[in-house]
This record gives sequence, C-alpha cells and structure tokens, in this order.
Amino acid sequence: MIARRPLLAAPLAAAFALLAGGCAPAAETRVAVAANFTEPAKALAKRFEARTGHKLILSFGSSGQFYTQIANGAPYEVFLSADAERPVKAEAEGLAVAGTRFTYATGRLVLWSQTPGLVDGQGAVLSSGRFEKLAIAEPKSAPYGQAAVETMTRLKVHDALKPRIVQGASITQAFQYVRTGAAELGFVALSQVINEKGGSRWIVQAAWHTPIDQQAVLLKTGAGNPAARAFLAYLKSAEARAIIQRYGYEVG
Repeated sequence: MIARRPLLAAPLAAAFALLAGGCAPAAETRVAVAANFTEPAKALAKRFEARTGHKLILSFGSSGQFYTQIANGAPYEVFLSADAERPVKAEAEGLAVAGTRFTYATGRLVLWSQTPGLVDGQGAVLSSGRFEKLAIAEPKSAPYGQAAVETMTRLKVHDALKPRIVQGASITQAFQYVRTGAAELGFVALSQVINEKGGSRWIVQAAWHTPIDQQAVLLKTGAGNPAARAFLAYLKSAEARAIIQRYGYEVG
C-alpha cells in the first residue's frame, strides 16, 4: 500500500506562482482525468480558465487505460489518476516530472441504487439475493473497481456474487449501468451520486478497502507548458480544494 501524501495547503495567489512573472501568454494543455472526477474537473476547469486565460482539454476514462496510452506516447501533459500507483509508476519510468506528484483528492466508494430502500446502511443487501445484477468498474484498470472487490471480499460475499457482477470499463460506465437499469445497484464513486435525489445508498467505510488516494502528476510532455504547470498549482489552492470537497472527496 502506498502511503498517503497530504495535499499542500496554499493560498489562491500562490497557485499561479509557476506562471513566469504572472504574465505568461495563454496556452492550452491536455489533461487525462480519471472518470470518477469528471464533474469536479469540469467545474475546476471553468474557474481555472476564467482566472488564467489558459485552456484545458479534458479527456475522461479509466486510470489504467490512460496509463497504457501515456506509456505509448499519447499527448497528455497532466495526469489526474484515480490512484497513487500509476503516477508513482509514471515517475519511476521517466514519463513524469519528478517532484510534481501529489494527492489532489481521496475518493469514497458508495453502493448505490435508484430503488428506494433497496440498499441498507450496512450493505446487507449484498447477501440478500434481492437483485439480479451488481455493477462495478473493471478492477484491474479502475481503483474504484478494486475497492469494490476488496469490500465484497471483506463481507465474504464476493465469490457468491461473481455471477451477478457486470463490469464497466470505467466507473462512469458502472454508474450508467445502474442509472439505466441494466443493474439494480452498483459500487460507484460518491462524487457521482452526491447530488442524486431519491434512491438508496451506503457509503462504504474507508477502512474496508485500500485508500483511494487520487494523485496528479505533470507528465514530461507538459514540462515546458505554463498551462500544465499552472493547473497543477491551481489544484492546491483553497478555491480548488473547496470545489473538490463539494463533490464528496476528502482533501486532507
């Protein structure tokens, strides 16, 4: 298990210290964003672009798939992973700029259903037989999927539930399975359902799975891009931290 690295507290003004003299021309940067962080990333991009004039080109998907693409030369310049493992690996393999990696959010796993009363406050529904399909993200490429497997293993229901599990390529697809009714319930990110009305949910105890410490890192392709560096600096600001917290993440 990789030890947590706390977010650095910094006033908003310091978030743009890496812009040369505060007057660098506007630029754009390509950002690979873990699927669970889709909505917060959009909100952050809107504020960041308004403040700096820089433009973010956001792509969303599973962290594992992004890592494979980055290792094969994809032109992303910033990587917002859903775990710490892949940014650490990117740094070790020379794909990322050493010293730029930090935890921007810690995610929470939730068992969610659109059906009121189906999901109870202890997750007992998992052993009740009251559903046909359970959605999770693919565990090998998506940290939230791995956390779901660890949770079911702790509850001693994973083996029994295997025939009922449907896997999405990312946490977004797992969420869509539940939202469209393809699965009656599923393990998703709290950020995806924090504003959902009705239904039923159980927020899984954080101690029941490997911490979902989501780390950001500057990729070598973005080393000379002021927009890439400024965005990473902005993620450490008080404004960005407040936005991230509103979506159900811990910022530590």
